[in-house]
Amino acid sequence: MPHSPALALDDMLAQAAKKAELARRRPGRYLVSAVQAGVYIGLGEVLLLSVAAPFDLAHSPAVRLLEGAVFGVALILVVLAGAELFTSAAMVMAFGRLGRRTGRRDLARVWGLALLGNLAGAVGLGLLMHATGLLGTAPAGKMLGELIAAKNALTGGELFTRAVLCNLLVCLAVWMVARVRGDGAKMAALWWPVFAFVAAGFEHCVANMALYALAITDGRAGVGDLARNLLYVVPGNVVGGAVLVAGAYWFTRPTEARAGERTRP
Repeated sequence: MPHSPALALDDMLAQAAKKAELARRRPGRYLVSAVQAGVYIGLGEVLLLSVAAPFDLAHSPAVRLLEGAVFGVALILVVLAGAELFTSAAMVMAFGRLGRRTGRRDLARVWGLALLGNLAGAVGLGLLMHATGLLGTAPAGKMLGELIAAKNALTGGELFTRAVLCNLLVCLAVWMVARVRGDGAKMAALWWPVFAFVAAGFEHCVANMALYALAITDGRAGVGDLARNLLYVVPGNVVGGAVLVAGAYWFTRPTEARAGERTRP
């Protein structure tokens, strides 16, 4: 049987307090953990390009299906190996504020360090991948250019709404991990929502950091392209995680959550 929503909420509150304390007392350690998350998400993008690019070159209708199927490894690495990802922190720290476990400064500090570290990790991986030369030629290079061009063509409203839906799914994955037992169940809980957001074409700010970093180091995009994308995608991801998941679950089960806090040893 899965854990009750009350226990899952209690776990979110504990996570928020832990993140806030680490970011406040050991910001360097928190930053390194965020860098790791940026690298792990970037590795997911590399795998996506490596696996799906030949099918894209052949104009296969299964490209989106393959992209979704392989990218789930990124969030599995982040959660099970342990790293600080901004998109899940958007939800967790919102729970912390709602439960009065953390303050506004804690939220701003955690979100800021997570974004900075995720970006640094994504850029670092982009530089390493450029040195390998693995994504510089067709078919991976061609697909990378197509993905960047498609993102650059989206309007601000399209980027924002796709980002909202993306982090709704990502944070639901992290929420479900707090409810299920066993590593196998946790991996399944992470994989399916990520499959859905990638196959549907939604926007994830850290995945975009990684994708644009790969493109920028290869001369297929500019820093301005990434900045414009993040201008809309970061707020959308915050709304998806902090409002649609944290806000909704806190609003629908506040009594259970507070009861769980009172009875926690």
